Amino acid sequence: MTQKQDIQDRNDVKILVHTFYDKIRAHETLGPIFNAIIKDWDTHLDLLTDFWETQLFLKRKYYGNPVTAHQEVDIKTNGTITSEHFGLWLNTWFATIDDLFDGETAWIAKNRAQKMSTMLFMKMFESRGIRK
Repeated sequence: MTQKQDIQDRNDVKILVHTFYDKIRAHETLGPIFNAIIKDWDTHLDLLTDFWETQLFLKRKYYGNPVTAHQEVDIKTNGTITSEHFGLWLNTWFATIDDLFDGETAWIAKNRAQKMSTMLFMKMFESRGIRK
């Protein structure tokens, strides 16, 4: 058995993001949500690779606003996204990292995703009250 390496560079981030979203697109619960909203997967995967490269290596490549993006998704799904959806997303993220990588940066990727998923769901939930 070969030992897994840590996430070391953009290429590793790209492998992680692409592998993860292949699983998400095929996921019984999450796939229909993502596939209905994301029309240009190549552009979206590049954006997410930029996002995670920024998160993990502090290279400023991502300039979007994840809170606004997720609030827009919540509007498009009529407020039907739940904390369980975020849990499924997070479990898949953790499993993908565990399948591919091991090390400090892999742990940071899990930790940041866990914190972000909580914050993003809370911001989506808060915006529902503002829209009503």
